[in-house]
Amino acid sequence: MVLLNYMDFSQIITFILVGIGLSFDSFAVSVSCGLVRKEIRFKQACIIAFSLAFFQAVFPAFGWFIGISVKDLISSIDHWIAFGLLLIVGVRMIIEGFKSDGKLKDFNPFKPLVLISLSVATSIDALVVGLSYGFLNIKILLPVIIIGFVTYLASMLGMLFGKNIPAKRSRQSIILGGIILVGIGLKILIEHLFQ
Repeated sequence: MVLLNYMDFSQIITFILVGIGLSFDSFAVSVSCGLVRKEIRFKQACIIAFSLAFFQAVFPAFGWFIGISVKDLISSIDHWIAFGLLLIVGVRMIIEGFKSDGKLKDFNPFKPLVLISLSVATSIDALVVGLSYGFLNIKILLPVIIIGFVTYLASMLGMLFGKNIPAKRSRQSIILGGIILVGIGLKILIEHLFQ
């Protein structure tokens, strides 16, 4: 029973860390919203944060359904696939973090099409994480709730502090998010190789 509780607690911590890692793209976009839209109001911030969090939570569920449907075909290498997917996503985030973020200066997040585009673009990584959860046969409801909640908080904080945080800091947060996802991938690989 104690081991089961430890496993549950460990899994929740892992889901929170994955949520934090995935939310850094949304955080960076939210910081940019605060940087370029000084007139942003609380209600507008809530709408932007909800959109980012909704897509970030729904995409893992889509990925999970795909992963669970092909799980039996690749059960002997599922941990390698999960590691590879998280490694690719994490490295891509690290590379993005080193790139200039000047491209975000011209957007208006209050336009529905722009907001949906930003929400989808920042959630592609979550789709891949959901795919790896499907391969590993992890129940998806709790990760989806945690990822959505963490992303909502990160987005609200990003807009709140956007006026005061230099753009360089938002790039650093994306790099940190990538490192977290690579670390989670390593954890999955190690657990499956040495169980």
